[in-house]
Amino acid sequence: MIATPDRTPLPRKFFDRPVLEVAPDLLGRILVRTTPDGPIALRLTEVEAYDGPNDPGSHAYRGRTPRNSVMFGPPGHVYVYFTYGMWFCMNLVCGPEGRASAVLLRAGEIIEGAELARARRLSARNDKELAKGPARLATALGVGRSLNGTDACASGDTPLRVLSGTPVPSDQVCKGPRTGVAGDGGNGDTHPWRYWIADDPTVSPYRAHVPRRRRS
Repeated sequence: MIATPDRTPLPRKFFDRPVLEVAPDLLGRILVRTTPDGPIALRLTEVEAYDGPNDPGSHAYRGRTPRNSVMFGPPGHVYVYFTYGMWFCMNLVCGPEGRASAVLLRAGEIIEGAELARARRLSARNDKELAKGPARLATALGVGRSLNGTDACASGDTPLRVLSGTPVPSDQVCKGPRTGVAGDGGNGDTHPWRYWIADDPTVSPYRAHVPRRRRS
């Protein structure tokens, strides 16, 4: 028998921990996006950790900029960025304020409001693909630049909130190199900071980093 997910919002202290503790602990939690058309709820199945000054793959590796300022805290806020000139991706800020670490939300299972997600993800062949990848996840939830800096731990009405859900047992949590990050798939400089639920069909496929070729 599957237990009913806990709908209690996660407190700020949940996020005020080292990013490598928070990231795997987010698996199985429920992200609720409130929209004018109704709520969409997603069970997190895949995430990646980015550890600020200790991590060349992090947007904050070289310090604070206008783009990454939300990453510096407080914890529990939403960091949204635009990539490839096409897509938004969302992260949850964690760690002590000023530390600039965050967890990229890579994939999830839509458990409520699937009809709203389908309307945004017309190219999805089935519901398992609605949020299978970070850009798809943000698109399905209607996440854009306006939500950058949103406090997911605020009391009262908030467009994004993370609920306790059902934490995933450690023996069902897999980890490996992050998708498309230079050095993560190589020898000696690997950061196995991608976490996912074993055998879950909504998890995105792994792709190693491919260096860009210079035009001659």
